[in-house]
Amino acid sequence: MNQARTVLVVGGGAAGNAVTILLRRAGLAVDLIEARDDWNATAGSGITLQGNALRVLRELGVWERVRASGFGFGSVGITAPDGTVLHVARDIRTGGDDLPATVGMQRPQLQQILIDAVRASGASVRLGTTAEILDQDADGVLVRLSDGSETHYALVIAADGLGSTTRAAIGITDKPEPTGMAIWRIAAPRPAGVVRTDLAYGGPAYIAGYCPTSENTLYAYVVEANRDRASIPADSHADEMRRLASAYGGFWPEITRHITDPAKVNYTWFDRLLVEDSWHRGRVVLVGDAAHCCPPTLAQGAALSLEDAWVLAQLLTGSDTWDDALFQAYHERRIARVRPVVEASVQIGQWQLDGVRDADVPGLMGRTMTMLRELP
Repeated sequence: MNQARTVLVVGGGAAGNAVTILLRRAGLAVDLIEARDDWNATAGSGITLQGNALRVLRELGVWERVRASGFGFGSVGITAPDGTVLHVARDIRTGGDDLPATVGMQRPQLQQILIDAVRASGASVRLGTTAEILDQDADGVLVRLSDGSETHYALVIAADGLGSTTRAAIGITDKPEPTGMAIWRIAAPRPAGVVRTDLAYGGPAYIAGYCPTSENTLYAYVVEANRDRASIPADSHADEMRRLASAYGGFWPEITRHITDPAKVNYTWFDRLLVEDSWHRGRVVLVGDAAHCCPPTLAQGAALSLEDAWVLAQLLTGSDTWDDALFQAYHERRIARVRPVVEASVQIGQWQLDGVRDADVPGLMGRTMTMLRELP
């Protein structure tokens, strides 16, 4: 392979950071640009990482730090709204038997671990920078950045998220669509008895759940029908989440008393996106949320993005020719895995919206997660 070929990665989230690390390890020259000046280092509350995500993080060389920073567990509980435990199921180890089924961790901790790995890889990083113009030719892409500089790259990897401007710039017209649900999230101290994710269905919310993220922390969430964001002033976010959460028992009263600061409460609509057609145009290719996004009912958003990065890096570093055939192979390999996860995630939420009491949620979850045990 011609190691002089250069790559521009647009976006420094999970997918962008991961593909940068992997391509640098193979000796390619990589520039990473990120629109946010702070590299999203403090954004978010918590994240649930299932085994297939952990498998990629191990490939990135950051698994030991993730394990030390997070909270591993191997089961999920289903509770009544009053906190009564109705069922405890063993989680499927989608990353293999040598990794935990699940690790919960604080999202800023994961981002910082990936940032440190990108820095250590030797990639060139420019923050507060976006790609303004992409001008393709037979050999690659001439990119003009928001700082006025122009560079010719052999490949541009669009990892700029759900609202990807790169996706639109290359003529892919797919856009995210709301599913009808929204989620309230907050990071809080972990009650000593919380050692796994517990999910309560029913009550004033569709779902009320929490996930331990370290020895001392968890993140908690409640899911309801989405509302016009303009009808929910930012300074009311703690009141709104506390109102919903206060109807739940078990560990919830201890969690709810920490829902006081509206600035620490995150309100987000559930969206779905699946680009069915090819994920590339010429020498610009999509990864992660720029190509697909599913509601977090299966906790697979970050995992699928990390898998995209891993698969694309394998194909790029294993071939002397970066052509349509390579990018089509990437799409075919990933769409077969991503589509059922997106569809299952959306279906689970739709059943709840429709009030279907006999829906086979456990069966659909089990079938989908079992599929993810296979390598991506």
